[in-house]
Amino acid sequence: MDAIAIGLGELGRREATALADIDGVRIVGGADPAKNARSAFKADHDVPTYETHGKLLAKTDADLANIVTPHTLHYEAIKACLERDIHVHVEKPFVTQIDHGREVIDLAEKRDLVLAVGYQRHFDPRYRTIRELIDEGTIGKPHTVSCHLEQWWHEFAANSWRGKRSLSGGGQLSDSGSHLLDAVLWTTRSEPTAVAAMVDDYGLDVDVNSALAATLDRDGTQITASISVSGAGQSTPAPGESIRILGSDGMIRFDGKTIHVTAEGETTTKQPKDIGFDELTARKLQNTVDAIRGTADLQIPAADGFAVTQLTLAAYEAAEGGHTVRFE
Repeated sequence: MDAIAIGLGELGRREATALADIDGVRIVGGADPAKNARSAFKADHDVPTYETHGKLLAKTDADLANIVTPHTLHYEAIKACLERDIHVHVEKPFVTQIDHGREVIDLAEKRDLVLAVGYQRHFDPRYRTIRELIDEGTIGKPHTVSCHLEQWWHEFAANSWRGKRSLSGGGQLSDSGSHLLDAVLWTTRSEPTAVAAMVDDYGLDVDVNSALAATLDRDGTQITASISVSGAGQSTPAPGESIRILGSDGMIRFDGKTIHVTAEGETTTKQPKDIGFDELTARKLQNTVDAIRGTADLQIPAADGFAVTQLTLAAYEAAEGGHTVRFE
């Protein structure tokens, strides 16, 4: 399987290396407007590099594209690859416009192509355990979620493309915060139905602090969610976070390290292994390759990324308009 890399920054190069480590996968080209990024990538893989994905696609045949560009550039790269019948793994967030998300999902389905969005927590034993506990009915029917994510992000974003709305499409809520939104929706197997929000830009051009009040639907049962995201926190490089899920018969509380389960009047703890970023990256890319080969179901489908995009953009709309946004 031949793979290309679009976006050759630090994360793009780490993911390209992880792809190259998969049996039967060969890196055959890369694209990035930055000369130093292209040089570093070429030193690792000794393959042709180009300034744009258009030039790369015109010169290179591939089976899979790994896209790690600024967020607002995802859509054009995804569409260009799918139109050439190239499977896609794109980093989060999926896209920054609802119509773009619908368009490329439809395009992938029509061409029978894998379109994966890299939410690695789907492979994290801690979040998988939370999902399994809910599925098993350990706490009955979940009805309330309270969660937070904080990270030292503000100064980092101010000096990078993440602080420029034209490239990022949004701030911390759509950046690291999208992992929290995904974790809430994925672990509870729910879809957003309404959201109200307050946002603070903390002196940047994009949001830094956000507070969301949302309702979610899990098979006809409403879940009320309180979601707090701060980009002016203390944790670095990984964010600090917690999730508390209340159910009709108990509660799950994850403090970032340990899962505490309260059911039938007793509290027990579970501590699944934190396997680290590089291993999670390897697992999500391996799953993408296996899905392309038809040997596994895709665990990070674009539909999940689209749900996060919907909730994020609705939160921005709600904050700007000062009203609750309800989903169709």
